[in-house]
Amino acid sequence: MSKGILARLRLSSLRLRLVVVFALVALTAAVAASGIAYWLNREAVLTRTQDGALNDFRQEMQNRAATLPLRPTQDDLRRTAEQMASGSAGYQVLLLGERDAGKPIVGASDPDDFTLADVPRSLREAVDTERPVTEANPYPYHLFWQRTEQGGTPYLVGGTRIDGGGPAGYMYKSLAAEKADLNSLAWSLGIATALAVVGSVLLAQVAATTVLRPVHRLGEAAKQLGEGKLDTRLRVTGADELADLTRTFNSAAESLQKKVTDMSAREESSRRFVADMSHELRTPLTALTAVTEVLEDEQDSLDPMIAPAVALVVSETHRLNTLVENLMEVTRFDAGTARLVLDEVDIADQITACIDARAWLDAVDLDAERGIVAPLDPRRLDVILANLIGNALKHGGSPVRVSVRTEDDELVIAVRDHGPGIPEEVLPHVFDRFYKASASRPRSDGSGLGLSIAMENALIHGGSITAANSVGEDGAVDGAVFVLRLPLDASGITREVQTRSSQGEVEEA
Repeated sequence: MSKGILARLRLSSLRLRLVVVFALVALTAAVAASGIAYWLNREAVLTRTQDGALNDFRQEMQNRAATLPLRPTQDDLRRTAEQMASGSAGYQVLLLGERDAGKPIVGASDPDDFTLADVPRSLREAVDTERPVTEANPYPYHLFWQRTEQGGTPYLVGGTRIDGGGPAGYMYKSLAAEKADLNSLAWSLGIATALAVVGSVLLAQVAATTVLRPVHRLGEAAKQLGEGKLDTRLRVTGADELADLTRTFNSAAESLQKKVTDMSAREESSRRFVADMSHELRTPLTALTAVTEVLEDEQDSLDPMIAPAVALVVSETHRLNTLVENLMEVTRFDAGTARLVLDEVDIADQITACIDARAWLDAVDLDAERGIVAPLDPRRLDVILANLIGNALKHGGSPVRVSVRTEDDELVIAVRDHGPGIPEEVLPHVFDRFYKASASRPRSDGSGLGLSIAMENALIHGGSITAANSVGEDGAVDGAVFVLRLPLDASGITREVQTRSSQGEVEEA
């Protein structure tokens, strides 16, 4: 097999299974056929040789051994044995008679090659056993045979006795030639089996290629579809099951493309609507903010009956302004136009500035070493910190502890409060937009976008934020912990984000 075939076998489990199944089927069939052929040929060869030798021996016993005198001499037995062995059957003969009653004598055609010790005891007992003569058994003695092995060579041993007190005769024939023929046949069948397996593997490769080529094309098309190439289609050929599968794929791809196009259009429309609405709200909000600032400055001199209403207007105007800014930020993330503006940031100074700007110094404990510097976007880092710390102060309560450390190539900032913690059913949703756990925490005046925006700003840095509950020594929940992880070098992430954004602008243009 070539290296290409072996590589495909390693890489494709389906191809490997097909090859293995083909090989096993071919091996089973070849072994079964070879086994049957070997067994049939073996029986045929051995039976033919055995029957020929035994029939010839029986005939020689009748023609020669039966003519011996009742009390033959050893020379008589030897000469007769030599005459019987001189035929074309190729066996040795041993004749066993009696010189006098109870005095056995043996005559062998070749004493060096065949002696009485070579005759199995069970065969001698069977030959010497006289059976009653009946209608079903007209002869008291029968011809018996047995296969033995001496020194790794198989032999056929046969024997019978002459009726009426004649000598017993035994023949001894080597089956070495037949064994050699059968070994040659076994080798031939083994080679044929190996060739059948190799042929089946090659056929399996052809079959696998024929079957798997359309499957591979379907896999590549599905991969392209998953990468966003929704116009991917396959050419339909034939009228088999794979052709039906190809048609189904094309139909599914067309339906998916239509749905994605419709969804993208609706999403783009919604995004533009939110962006346009947020943009249009900024002008009146600017005016409202200016008015509320004036009202806030004059709040102490207002009529006590009017002051609560003015305070409510000021508060809701600030909240509306924050909501619009958050919506604008979310729109930029959704549109892919958010950018990182990196600068060398001292993390401890940045956190201190964030806390100081919002008057949280008394409520926040900072554990950060000086000198930890990383290239980050200061504005976006401030947004993340403000949301995490503000969320901890609002829902968890002070004191809030902010700790900073580095792990390998990451900056880790943990924000922990000492409040009631976050319910387990709420944890998977804390970063969802507009999600509020109002059932477990006091009513929030926030928009429900703060943590979502914090997560987006972490992701654009190539980082992440996780939320969990802190467990005290007594096993009870002792506040929530938000952990921000950012790469210490975000320059590579920045280039990737900018490249993707520029490609998006080109496509949109």
